[in-house]
Amino acid sequence: MVRFVLNLLWLIFGSGIALAIGYGIAALICFVFIVTIPFGVASLRLAYYSLWPFGRTLVVKPGAGLGSGLANVLWMVLAGWWLALMHLVAGVTLCLTIIGIPFGVANFKLVPAAFWPLGREVMEVDDLRRPGTAS
Repeated sequence: MVRFVLNLLWLIFGSGIALAIGYGIAALICFVFIVTIPFGVASLRLAYYSLWPFGRTLVVKPGAGLGSGLANVLWMVLAGWWLALMHLVAGVTLCLTIIGIPFGVANFKLVPAAFWPLGREVMEVDDLRRPGTAS
């Protein structure tokens, strides 16, 4: 219940909608160019994650290798830096008030995901606690 309330407050006051729109714009730009469709898929995954972050986490996919690492470098140059900057600005702004500190910390946790999204997947925190669901 607490996660639901935090996610609802995040969506309304914690910049969840603005961040999802930013990731959606990045995804649309990536979908225009056929070669960058994997980047668009990763951006949509992060848009979904930034809409409802409490109770979820990003984990490294077991099959992610050198290809996703090289693609992440390209992502960081093209889109990752401004998405990470958006998270930093939102996080600092939210941390100016005591009520906004949890939302600011959530924004800071999204910065590495904005820089390095490929080769990761969004998982529920409860699924990580179950044996045999994730490493």
